[in-house]
Amino acid sequence: MKRVMIIGPAHPLRGGLATFDHRLASAFQEKGYTAEIISFSLQYPSFLFPGKTQFTDEPAPAGTPIRSLINSINPINWIQVGNKLSKEKPDLVIVRYWLPFMGPSLGTILRRIRKNNHSRIVCLADNIIPHETRPGDETFTRYFIRTCEAFLTMSEKVKEDLLPRVKRQSVTLAAHPRYDNFGAAIDSTTARAKLGIAPNQKIILFFGFIRRYKGLDLLLQAMSNSTIREQNIKLLVAGEFYEDRAAYDKLIQQLNIHDQLILKTDFIPDSQVRDYICAADFVIQPYKNATQSGVTPLAYHFEKPMLVTNVGGLPGLVPHEQSGLVCEPNPESIANGVLKLYQLGPLYFQPHLLRIKQELSWTRFIDKLIDLANGIQK
Repeated sequence: MKRVMIIGPAHPLRGGLATFDHRLASAFQEKGYTAEIISFSLQYPSFLFPGKTQFTDEPAPAGTPIRSLINSINPINWIQVGNKLSKEKPDLVIVRYWLPFMGPSLGTILRRIRKNNHSRIVCLADNIIPHETRPGDETFTRYFIRTCEAFLTMSEKVKEDLLPRVKRQSVTLAAHPRYDNFGAAIDSTTARAKLGIAPNQKIILFFGFIRRYKGLDLLLQAMSNSTIREQNIKLLVAGEFYEDRAAYDKLIQQLNIHDQLILKTDFIPDSQVRDYICAADFVIQPYKNATQSGVTPLAYHFEKPMLVTNVGGLPGLVPHEQSGLVCEPNPESIANGVLKLYQLGPLYFQPHLLRIKQELSWTRFIDKLIDLANGIQK
């Protein structure tokens, strides 16, 4: 089994899924496989996309073949692409699934691929039940699931959501590997100088697209805590709004916390990710619901302690008082968690961060995928 085809977002599309797919392809290549990515010529219609643009200006990843073939809203395209890929007979097809909207296109393509009676099909399931539900979600998801021969999830929560929906397919759990493709860590003084932040300032970081389920509003309310104000802790918000920001601006005004915030609310390109993570003392994930988060393995790579809420798969990824702290998804608990992080200090968490960082290797992740594929009977 030497030829691997990854179906999912890739350059010039931007975001965490694309970054993951690029690193996944290179990890297969490092183990001697031929790997390419089949991406989208149209991922979302513009009226469905909440951000400013779906595309990046950064260069394509070196050494990774990418073909942008899939039009997510054109059924004729699905059949044509499926037939094309079926004829090419890849040994292993790994397909990302993160949103029911993709169920019809990906499910149709996989049905065509399966007709070659050669390709093994493994789904890498980011989400089964979406964070924001819409009519048709369950129908689209079941249509897709029936086309896959095995599944790998990156959190216990997604595995629990998936198991009632599968029949005889294997389901395996593997931790989200750490994002090691953003370079080595730099010291916080250097990172802060790049961002115009004072070297001695206490900084916590909210990183990533801003969506309702990620709980930035809870964190903003936590910032109004009197002790957090007294200790002059500032919140760096780094990420693009994927919903109307007016409610957040109103909340900031009501809480009178503008002086406690550093707002960098444009899309953060890959070339700047390291600066933001390394500039922070701690990474805060105040989610209201979650499966897993790509921010977590990013924090592990740069050895930054985290505060996560007790929802979904987050507590399993960040053991309490080891690589970070777990709090409840409410402003008071989040505020107390932030204060305890500073009470303990970054060095307290360092041994655990280093230990878990080593466990989140791409080699382990690839081995899980290969074992899962080898178990599919043809």
